[in-house]
Amino acid sequence: MSAGAASPLYRAYVLFILVVVYTFNFIDRQIVGILAVPIKSELALSDTQLSLMGGLAFALFYTFLGIPIAMLADRKSRTWIMTIALAVWSAMTAACGFAQNFTQLFLARLGVGVGEAGGVAPAYSLIADYFPQEKRARAMSIYSFGIPVGSALGILLGGVLTSYLDWRAAFIIVGIAGLAIAPIFRLTMREPKRGGLDGAGAVTSPASFPEVVRTLIRKPSFWGLSLGAASSSMMGYGLIFWLPSFFVRSFGEALPGFFAWMPAFLVPENPGSLLYASYFYATILLLGGVAGIWLGGAMADRYGPERKAAYAIVPAVAFLATIPFFIAGVLAPSLWIAFPAFLVLQALSLVWLGPVISAFQHLVQPNMRATASAVFLFINNLIGIGLGNLVIGAISDGLSAQFGDESLRYAILSGIFFYVIAAGLFIFTAPRLVRDWEA
Repeated sequence: MSAGAASPLYRAYVLFILVVVYTFNFIDRQIVGILAVPIKSELALSDTQLSLMGGLAFALFYTFLGIPIAMLADRKSRTWIMTIALAVWSAMTAACGFAQNFTQLFLARLGVGVGEAGGVAPAYSLIADYFPQEKRARAMSIYSFGIPVGSALGILLGGVLTSYLDWRAAFIIVGIAGLAIAPIFRLTMREPKRGGLDGAGAVTSPASFPEVVRTLIRKPSFWGLSLGAASSSMMGYGLIFWLPSFFVRSFGEALPGFFAWMPAFLVPENPGSLLYASYFYATILLLGGVAGIWLGGAMADRYGPERKAAYAIVPAVAFLATIPFFIAGVLAPSLWIAFPAFLVLQALSLVWLGPVISAFQHLVQPNMRATASAVFLFINNLIGIGLGNLVIGAISDGLSAQFGDESLRYAILSGIFFYVIAAGLFIFTAPRLVRDWEA
């Protein structure tokens, strides 16, 4: 179909169903963060093993398969590719619930990564073909709501289901729910015309991978944005994975008092600190994440069309602004200080998503958007997911002899430098965006 022929109502539905799929993407990706506590206890794992299972196991196939799948998406039906991807990662999430040891759980998480490799880059390309340039940053931001909403639901469902059932049931239930969405997505999502909203000069014939690479090599802004996003993602993914454990270890006794107002029906008999940690962090992820992503997209659409550098400057300023809130949250003596600090930190740390993802769609022609997005995701996720969890976990293990349960607090605090590096890379990139932008 022609993108221009899509009604505003159907475009709204397109964005809605893509957000739903992306939400399941992050539920299945991040649920392991809250489940790390009971998994560590039952399977007797170290923090380093937990980080390998939660980060590298997922990142290996997710990053390496993303590029060939995206190349296929630049040539074939993006909706079919996303349907198959959703079914695969949901099935493998359910399989995690049957794991009996570290090796089996590691392999199941590899399978989740295989499926999710086909879930994001094709969606970026679909949005670019449904929404005109002046609305893409906000559309990308709304799509990116799947990150905080899915992460929050993953943490919340993981905590609730584990408290009422167990961690295995949590994996199985969310996996089956994702499988139920796959046929709905396929039957209701139409494939738009490539480049239909990009003017008569847009190139839509398939591009080879060497051609995409040659195009990207000539655009330093692509690499600056990719490495800046990867630096921030090391901390972003690291926080999502480790903060639930941090809240349990460092604030476990205080968590019930923070939720003393909660109705009794929301709390099972003899609840552990894990349930309260899931309520606490899910609220931060949802409120802070949605606010930050929307702010970034709105500012990019407001200033970006006239000043292309804004797509990099807006995230840079946000990352620098995280520093005092990061320190205040990690070193907070009480949850009443930690909550607002982490709430603002969460918002500022996700401002980059709308501006940066939108900018990528304008650095290449429509015929290579999915592949270029996959190259970005390869860099961002291999570094962000693969190393972020691992670095924090390894530092925590190294400090455990000296600080005990508090070792995780200081391991997380050391990650503040990644946000500083990200800000510097975006500032470096800003003037180069003007030269690299595709008319």
